[in-house]
Amino acid sequence: MNERKRVVVFALLIVLFQSSCHKAPTRNRIDENHFPRVILWAWERPEDLQFLDPQRFAVAFLAQTLTLKNDDVIYSPRHQPLKLPPNAKLIAVTRIESQKITHERPLLSEAQRRQLVERIKKTLELPNVSALQLDFDAVTSERNFYQQLLDDLRQTLPDNVPISMTALASFCIGDKWLTDLPVDEAVPMAFRMGTDSDRIKNFLTSGNDFRDGLCRRSYGVALDEPVTTSFAKERRVYVFNSRPWVQSDLAVLEERFGK
Repeated sequence: MNERKRVVVFALLIVLFQSSCHKAPTRNRIDENHFPRVILWAWERPEDLQFLDPQRFAVAFLAQTLTLKNDDVIYSPRHQPLKLPPNAKLIAVTRIESQKITHERPLLSEAQRRQLVERIKKTLELPNVSALQLDFDAVTSERNFYQQLLDDLRQTLPDNVPISMTALASFCIGDKWLTDLPVDEAVPMAFRMGTDSDRIKNFLTSGNDFRDGLCRRSYGVALDEPVTTSFAKERRVYVFNSRPWVQSDLAVLEERFGK
């Protein structure tokens, strides 16, 4: 009987070990695609980034907004011009929103998921785009839908295309729901954090790090809201700017994040 118990315990340990190995992120297609360390977010406003050095900076630009309403997906493409150097490395960002009005709340159906996948994949056809990023503030009731969406997207994309996602910084400190997601990185947004701001900034400035492995590959900051961290210099950083980018902003980034 004791021998049988030992066999059972050993088998359980193997299962747990394999499970933990599965959860640990290994591959990072963004690194494989040789993206620069600093990536500028370009949202829905006119942006002229022709002064950008593509060897030192990449751009993650808002390509479209998709709104979930009842059983529909409302498509809104980028409306503002975006000027770039011809060889800039680009990440197409899809913003996903949910209607909050009671009688228009999304069904989170399979049909909506299929529409989202097709719309997101279409952004790969835009010039110079070689990676995708999803920006979806999914509430708890939407997380299963979001995970299934990411699973479907990963299965239908070419293997070398990276998937990035934004994440609330609080998710990366105390919430484990990101662990199994089929993405190459989850970008914790360490800015405009609302009521969590002081707690998370104190956590980071005290030398702590985000706990989820996917959140340790990159992070997001705002140009006007710097956060002191002890992150390795190699960690990729996304930078938000509350106004259109100008060339002098890049000097600030060079000083803050190094060359």
